Amino acid sequence: MPTLTRPEGTQAEDLHIGRRPAVTMFFAGYAVAALAADAKPIRTPDAGLVIDEVLIPNGAPKPLPAYVARPKGAGRHATIIVVNEIFGIHDYIKDICRRLAKLGYVAVAPDFFYRSGVNLPAIGDFKQIMPIVAQASEAQVDGDVRATTAWIKQTPFAKADRIGITGFCWGGAVVWRSAMVNPDIRAGVAWYGHVEKLIARAGELHAPVLGLYGAKDQGIGQDQVQAMAEALRKAGKSGSSIHVYPDAGHGFHADYRDSYNEADAKDGWARMLAHFKANGVG
Repeated sequence: MPTLTRPEGTQAEDLHIGRRPAVTMFFAGYAVAALAADAKPIRTPDAGLVIDEVLIPNGAPKPLPAYVARPKGAGRHATIIVVNEIFGIHDYIKDICRRLAKLGYVAVAPDFFYRSGVNLPAIGDFKQIMPIVAQASEAQVDGDVRATTAWIKQTPFAKADRIGITGFCWGGAVVWRSAMVNPDIRAGVAWYGHVEKLIARAGELHAPVLGLYGAKDQGIGQDQVQAMAEALRKAGKSGSSIHVYPDAGHGFHADYRDSYNEADAKDGWARMLAHFKANGVG
């Protein structure tokens, strides 16, 4: 972690922040493997925001890249870590960060798959994507989340005790796990994240999680979703809950995909914001 030596406080250069670099670290566009031909994704302008690309020290030979969006001006804000789907950091994830920044949050999206050296969003074949994703072990990802929260706590624009996390698909499982193993996380919102390996660990949650799922999800069975809901109840985790949308499938929030369900995406977004505010991330 950077050492805070300046009497005037930490500066951007102390935190490996590079604003609007000439060559971006991240893919420009939407994930090729999932982009719908007739997609009309939400595009949030960056007016009034500071957009950064940062390198977060995480103990690896090459530090962890992350996309950061935050409100312009002085002051500290609550922060939400945004965890991507299997496609890495692309325009959908970047736009999620900008949407949150427009609401007064600092939003940080780490590139958890950067070690592969592969530009994941540019790959159009799921069979090529999945082995790359599998290389990111749970221990490695959990370590990167810890590095991210440690970095957030050192910045001059974040409230150190107001950190939340949200994630989509692959990232949804990261949310559940982070709320179990990372004490810096105050609340989480998991969008259609796999839970089968986490049901038995429901009692480990130290931060409340809201799970948002679609009843028509072909990859996450309702038996698993209901088993997690029951495990939360038995563990006395009254602050955590699961909401199921009867007409939604997997990826219902992803506005660049055929699976997008506008009504349920908007409702889930409202529920997410309410959950964060109710649990001190706001």
